[in-house]
Amino acid sequence: MPPLEMAALALTVTAVTAGAALAGVHLGFRPPRMTPFANPADFRLPHRAVRIPTAKGKSLFGWLLPGPAGAPAAVVMHGWGANADTLLPLAAPLARSGHTVLLVDARCHGRSDDDTYAAMPRFAEDMEAAMDWLAAQPDLAPCRLALIGHSVGAGAALLVASRRTDVAAVISLSAFDHPERVMRGMLARLRLPYRPLGWLVCRYVEWVIGHRFDAIAPVTTIAAIPCPVLIGHGAEDKVVPSACAAAIHARAAGNARLVILEGTSHERPASFETLARLVADFLMAACEKGARRRGETPPGRASRHERIRPDHHDAPARAPSLTLRKRRGCQSDRTGRPGVSTSAARAMAGASIP
Repeated sequence: MPPLEMAALALTVTAVTAGAALAGVHLGFRPPRMTPFANPADFRLPHRAVRIPTAKGKSLFGWLLPGPAGAPAAVVMHGWGANADTLLPLAAPLARSGHTVLLVDARCHGRSDDDTYAAMPRFAEDMEAAMDWLAAQPDLAPCRLALIGHSVGAGAALLVASRRTDVAAVISLSAFDHPERVMRGMLARLRLPYRPLGWLVCRYVEWVIGHRFDAIAPVTTIAAIPCPVLIGHGAEDKVVPSACAAAIHARAAGNARLVILEGTSHERPASFETLARLVADFLMAACEKGARRRGETPPGRASRHERIRPDHHDAPARAPSLTLRKRRGCQSDRTGRPGVSTSAARAMAGASIP
């Protein structure tokens, strides 16, 4: 075959392969919309359903669990493919301990509006919209407003807190450390070479979502967060290895606490009560620290790393799942780094392409 024809054939094969890869990205990154299955009444909690305006003229669905006037408040964001209902088992103990809790569905999830695509930055936009809405409610103290997120929602919470100064505290549960690493793991399991094809796919995703992976990665945003941060991660997490939590913690500005939860996977804590107690204590301490900062005593900033064992007396025989969906376990890519399953990679890479 003449050289020019060989070159043309090679370009054609490359173009077809790239087109198929991008088509796979478009299809694979569409979040499944879980049917709502619970509400706060199931937990005997006072509540009201709310609609919250967000970006692009869309609206979000949320459950507001009101606490006492001036109580610490938190916006709670679920992970990929889940909805507000999945975090009710965590929100219920927080509400009973005297916190105001707002659980929201991200766009393309639960009862919230659909959109052209879902992405971790759009999760962050929705968290900001919910935070602004909650801060404007009567009897709320804006200086005591925290963010709680799980998985992709955790990455979004860290992103929001990195660009605002009015967040009292952040609780990150089961966050990934960097979208590029997750994408590389997904590509490896699809048997797609990272260079040049995988690299181009990653750059294409960045173009669609309008953000560079390096800029929105939790290992980057954590360094810019001024408030106290709790980084919680399951010791048995096979979707996002606990090493990711350690990597995020290592980049913090000295204001982060890393807690490894024994008996906890990515989606199922050993005990929601134990986890909620940990979160409630952290929120209360952060609010007290903020009060002292606004008064006479500046906050001390300590970095802590510990492992927490569940209280077995309050751990149900079958603890509810944070997503109620099974995912395949963690694998390792060809570089020897810990990887994640293909479905989890779609969730954590930060984008759902239209």
